[in-house]
Amino acid sequence: MKDQDNTKVGRRTLLTNLGVTAVAGLTAGAVAGSAQAAEQPSAGFQPARHEKDAWLGELPGSHRVFVDSSTLDGGANALRFASNIIKSHVDEYAGKASDYALVVCFRHGSVSYGFSDAIWAKYGTVLGRDMKTPSTSNPMNTASAANGQNSIPFMVENGIQFAICNRSTHGLAGRIAEATGIKADDAYAELVAGAIPNSHFVAAGVLAVTRAQEYHYSLLYSE
Repeated sequence: MKDQDNTKVGRRTLLTNLGVTAVAGLTAGAVAGSAQAAEQPSAGFQPARHEKDAWLGELPGSHRVFVDSSTLDGGANALRFASNIIKSHVDEYAGKASDYALVVCFRHGSVSYGFSDAIWAKYGTVLGRDMKTPSTSNPMNTASAANGQNSIPFMVENGIQFAICNRSTHGLAGRIAEATGIKADDAYAELVAGAIPNSHFVAAGVLAVTRAQEYHYSLLYSE
């Protein structure tokens, strides 16, 4: 009788152990399957590419940042933010400015900063109409308290690029035409020819913000 009882206990133990082993195997298989599935490339959304946006993907650098601005104050602060990124990367990460593909966008109210001193000398009252004291030169070409002692030349020296809103440029050309009597198309051509260095005219600043993110740029908005 004792031998039979021992046999029953042995069978129960064997079956129990087999059950645990089977469950453990299923669990491990499920986890491995989930991990494998997670490693597979997503079959979801893939953004379309357009020739007009190609420059965003061609900028060298191991980090990508797009600093957007739409007001005069925001445009000035955008230079401050861009500079802080570069200087912090150099100081704290032993990096260099060339590690960054960094774009500052001038659109809407900040678009005036996208043009040279020569344009400001000629049309400063229009470009700086929202300033307390309109300037005869691009205020961002000089380091000042407004831009955190940074400037457009400093940005250019460090390889930072600029996106200039084309729609806002057309609007600015229209205001120049109203103020001076010249044709809007002629004013627009002057503006394009007088753009700051490292600049790229984008169809619309708001559109460039979205396309930059499709190229994996981190987005900051400056105000």
